[in-house]
Amino acid sequence: MKQVEERLFQLQDLKYRDFHAKLMPGYDKERIIGVRTPVLRKFARQFAKEPDAAEFLKELPHKYYEENNLHGFLIENLASDFDTAIEMTEEFLPYVDNWATCDGFSPKAFSKDLPRLYEKTCKWMKSRHAYTVRYGIVTQLRLFLDDEFRPEMPEVVAALHSEDYYVKMAAAWYFSFALIKQYDTVIELFRTERLDLWIHNKALQKAIESYRIDKETKDYLRSLKRR
Repeated sequence: MKQVEERLFQLQDLKYRDFHAKLMPGYDKERIIGVRTPVLRKFARQFAKEPDAAEFLKELPHKYYEENNLHGFLIENLASDFDTAIEMTEEFLPYVDNWATCDGFSPKAFSKDLPRLYEKTCKWMKSRHAYTVRYGIVTQLRLFLDDEFRPEMPEVVAALHSEDYYVKMAAAWYFSFALIKQYDTVIELFRTERLDLWIHNKALQKAIESYRIDKETKDYLRSLKRR
């Protein structure tokens, strides 16, 4: 919607645009307006109260990176129940085209039915669309590595085999956090070399960089690196 686009350009910060573009290699810089995330979130909270917000959500695909982020933030603001949150998210996911938008939104309404959400994440990870797969992994990382964790959950992520960099990085990120939070269960996947080589080594690297793992454990994790 042209009016939304104009309002976003009024919030533009060109220095931030140049900085953020470097974090998204391969993404068309001309599609980045340059709106800082806290500013965009504030705008989303205000815009969610306007009638045009519902119309904006129908305008897919969006042209600009910030419009995609705004879409995700509107889902967070407008989806008050689980079913609505899932419906709006699944309508949007096929249009997500970068890691930052993918990782940037997570509706609070998801927590209202975690068993059903887990089934959805498993479904998303079977998608042919890389960022839908990544969203499934990241959602599991956020919500299923603590009280909701079950030993079979990492097996689902371990079974993924993708050549997409952003899917592999999400999986490595997931397993690095799993090593921090669910070490006794997840370490067996590393000992038995069940993960793809790149994910295995990258997850170890990220876990070793964490301040939440003690030196003795880090030394052991280093010994598990594969060649």
